[in-house]
Amino acid sequence: MVKVQSVEPNIADLVNSWLKNYQLDYKLEQETLNTEIDKALNDYHSKSGGKGGNRPDAKLLLQDEQGNYFPVLIEYKGYKDKLVKLTTTGEVDNSTAKNEPHFQNIKNYAVNGAVHYANALLHYTSYTDIIAIGVTGYKDPQDNLNHAIGVYYVSKSNLGIGQKVGDFTDLSFLAPTNFEGFVETIRHLSLSEEELARIKEKREQEIDASLTKLNNDIYQNEKGLGENDRVYLVAASIIATLGIPGKVTPLEKSDLKSQRETGNDSDGQVLKRKIESFLEEKDLPKSKKKLIIRTLSNTILSDNINKIKNGESQLKRVFTKIVDDLGIYYKIGLTTDFTGKLFNEMYSWLGFSQDKLNDVVLTPSYVATFLVKLARVNKDSYVWDFATGSAGLLVAAMNEMLNDAKEKISSPEELRQKELSIKAEQLLGLELLSGVYMLAVLNMILMGDGSSNILNKNSLTEFNGNYGFGKEGEKFPADAFILNPPYSAEGNGMIFVKKALSMMTKGYASVIVQDSVGKNGQEIRKAILEKNTLLASIKMPVDVFIGKSGVQTSIYVFKVGESHDVKQPVRFIDLRNDGYKRASRKKTKASNNLRDVDNAAGRYAEVVDLVKYGASYLHILTTDEFIEDPITLDEEKIGLDWNFEHHQKIDTKPTLDDFKKTVADYLSWEVTQLLQQKGEDVAKKP
Repeated sequence: MVKVQSVEPNIADLVNSWLKNYQLDYKLEQETLNTEIDKALNDYHSKSGGKGGNRPDAKLLLQDEQGNYFPVLIEYKGYKDKLVKLTTTGEVDNSTAKNEPHFQNIKNYAVNGAVHYANALLHYTSYTDIIAIGVTGYKDPQDNLNHAIGVYYVSKSNLGIGQKVGDFTDLSFLAPTNFEGFVETIRHLSLSEEELARIKEKREQEIDASLTKLNNDIYQNEKGLGENDRVYLVAASIIATLGIPGKVTPLEKSDLKSQRETGNDSDGQVLKRKIESFLEEKDLPKSKKKLIIRTLSNTILSDNINKIKNGESQLKRVFTKIVDDLGIYYKIGLTTDFTGKLFNEMYSWLGFSQDKLNDVVLTPSYVATFLVKLARVNKDSYVWDFATGSAGLLVAAMNEMLNDAKEKISSPEELRQKELSIKAEQLLGLELLSGVYMLAVLNMILMGDGSSNILNKNSLTEFNGNYGFGKEGEKFPADAFILNPPYSAEGNGMIFVKKALSMMTKGYASVIVQDSVGKNGQEIRKAILEKNTLLASIKMPVDVFIGKSGVQTSIYVFKVGESHDVKQPVRFIDLRNDGYKRASRKKTKASNNLRDVDNAAGRYAEVVDLVKYGASYLHILTTDEFIEDPITLDEEKIGLDWNFEHHQKIDTKPTLDDFKKTVADYLSWEVTQLLQQKGEDVAKKP
């Protein structure tokens, strides 16, 4: 077999001549473009999996008429079939089934390599819109050079996966006379909801893998860090590296000098100062800023973590790991419960003191969204959560509210004002545990900052229903309540529902709680029904909190402000077959512990419609899984029939199949007995 010769030098010569002809200031592989970009390429893992050494074959920095910068990264290959490697769903295939970088594809395909470089910039620089170009080619039998071009837009908006821009025969779209039109094209690129959901799910799986790696590393190699120290270090590091364009530069690893000399700031002091600058520009209430700084300072200013060993402090070492492993995920603006995932991973190792009681359990993102939709959250809702944890439910609510606002508001200025209002005034969460509270604050800062009214208070004893910051003394006009409470609390957590609903006059509530109820729970449920209506009870899969909790849960949906009528039919729904297949990461090496195997998305959407509108929307679920039935208001039994199985109709009339099965079982038993008897008789013979 004749080995095909690479024509990469010819491709490089061709494309570089184009760039020169367009009078563009391009830089070749070994040349410097600018310090920020060069440093990012050097810090990011290489195409072969090592550290650094990323060198695009050509690179340039272009600017549109509004002054926005667009880095352009170009990779050359020299074989006919080495332009791009895509997944079966059409995305650039740069990660493996284990959600780790697919270095073979990144190294061997032009577009894959260019997109890899673009992700380095998303990870380590302030650039959020990057053009990744791959060019390859071959010579035909007549020795003519043929080429192929792949042009992809890599940005925050597509979560760094990249979108194909179009088909091109040359790079003249980069020329000054054509670039503005090209920018207009990429501005109008969009992803369908299905595509975005698929990419988001993929990125979330990558986050899980990265968080596991990070936590493993810190747990194994960084001694002397308590549970809260780890949380505070991660929170502090992320806040310090976020930056605010034109106002606060992100903290770089090189900014932490780890110096011993008297008069020089410790790494912790440098980190603290950057956090203070960031919070000052975020315009948070003073008391809020002081609380955050005070909480984080106890860890980041401690002597042990700032002690210099082998030329660096433990703080710098951990900061570097956090930035290297997680940087891209919180910089691309992924609308997910980021710190919820972080929280779940960190506490899976050492556990919270109350974790044995299942008090600290992350609500899966799809369940959080489900609760939000059941509570009928929209752009004008005022949503609160009385046991907010890492704020995953409020993140889901914020996303729903912002999406609804984008859908319904056409004026850009009006939309901007509404988005500010949603984040600053329409969300409120309470969390008692200080370590978890800091995660909630961080989570909302990462989501664009709805942290204003995340309060570090006991919602049962310290909260009076008022705003915590910004509108002190003014009642929070809640009309949507969402909750995953600590089940060790009174009534399996229903005491939180009673408290919240007593402070509301209208709206809806959706809560996921443990099924069982004792006498104390009955009293609480009776009090709830005196002023609110139970609309629906949804039986959830027993493993919905897989890896953390095996309790059977149900979701209860309430209409607030109307006492429950004894004639009111409640919609009981069995969602134990929700379409998902789950696998515990503790027991399996599966890269994805949640798989949609039977139209899970459709099932959850249908249940929302069933709760709102009734049986006419029953299509995927069966008639055995949807029951409309009243509940008792009898003093002795109230609260004991709120779950699906108490209303399940079981047909006790035997069928012909039942008879056949009984006869078959009996005959099988008879044969077994005869064979056993025969065996005993043989054994007795001399």
